[in-house]
Amino acid sequence: MVKPCWRPSVEGDGGTCRRGNWGRKVDGLLWCRDSGQHSCGEFSMAVVQANNLLEDQCQIESGPLSFNGACPLGTFVGVYDGHGGPETSRFINSSLFCNIKKFTSDNREMSANVIKKVFSATEEDFLALVKKQWQEQPQIASVGSCCLVGVITNGLLYVGNAGDSRAVLGRSERSTKRITPVQLSTEHNANIESVREELRSQHPDDPNIVVMKHRVWRVKGLIQVSRSIGDAYLKRAEFNREPLLAKFRLPETFEKPILSAEPSVHVHRLQQEDQFVIFASDGLWEHLSNQEAVDIVDNNPRNGIARRLVKAAMKVAAKKREMRYSDLKKIDRGVRRHFHDDITVIVLFLDMKSSNHRTSPLSIKGPR
Repeated sequence: MVKPCWRPSVEGDGGTCRRGNWGRKVDGLLWCRDSGQHSCGEFSMAVVQANNLLEDQCQIESGPLSFNGACPLGTFVGVYDGHGGPETSRFINSSLFCNIKKFTSDNREMSANVIKKVFSATEEDFLALVKKQWQEQPQIASVGSCCLVGVITNGLLYVGNAGDSRAVLGRSERSTKRITPVQLSTEHNANIESVREELRSQHPDDPNIVVMKHRVWRVKGLIQVSRSIGDAYLKRAEFNREPLLAKFRLPETFEKPILSAEPSVHVHRLQQEDQFVIFASDGLWEHLSNQEAVDIVDNNPRNGIARRLVKAAMKVAAKKREMRYSDLKKIDRGVRRHFHDDITVIVLFLDMKSSNHRTSPLSIKGPR
């Protein structure tokens, strides 16, 4: 199992990755880092909690993307939307970037194949942890996380996604003088017809592979996403039995995994027209369209823009329940989940012509 590669630096420590200051807490359950500098521009981060325990995790790593200098300097972004608990998203937050550096070093380059290897290795590491803790903590087999990552290096943007988080590029159009959204991630949610068709083709002998439950399509009637890291109870039959809680146990065994950890990977060559990328958990996209999100970024100052996006989503959530935003933000965690999900937003601005590239490594992880 890969151990976390971060360690605190001391003054004059040179190339050691330094844990950045996350930022500040505002409006009760909302945290933000309004601005900062990554390898090719500025960034803004914000997280709002809705669950009893924050299940969203996130990070930005800027600097070396390999252990041996095999890859140019770059920026890594991760958004990990946990479900069933925070264990998987926290595990990914502490280990996935180390896998990025390992496989980039081994392959001497960044590539779509590296992204896929990283997801697979992180999955195997977590399932090994589940097996180790199974008897004492069986519920860990029912915990999982969506995983969205972005890597910018050498003029390319790599986006890997398993689950229903989303990355959206804001591109300026000369003809209309507007910002056009370009979705760079493929989502894996059973409410999407193509995902249901994929599941049925993979499990032709299972008429209940997707089930409509409470007006929502779910895999085996249990979970909306078809790809994730974790969720061991739907990947290995050895974990779909007692002492796991009965509500997670299937009446029949299975021979092949029901869910997958394989990401969809998109590689995009950055152009002059590309202005920024929004990486966010589905808590944002439940309330804002791609166009609405990029318009907010385009029409407002960069400083604090992630916080502005989170608040915009919360205002829509409040309006849906016929209440004021000022009243919504007074509702405590746990109860808040009835109004909106945990929401994580990271906005990366792409100042490709800027000469002010950050050279000292930076590591920032969201609140726990």
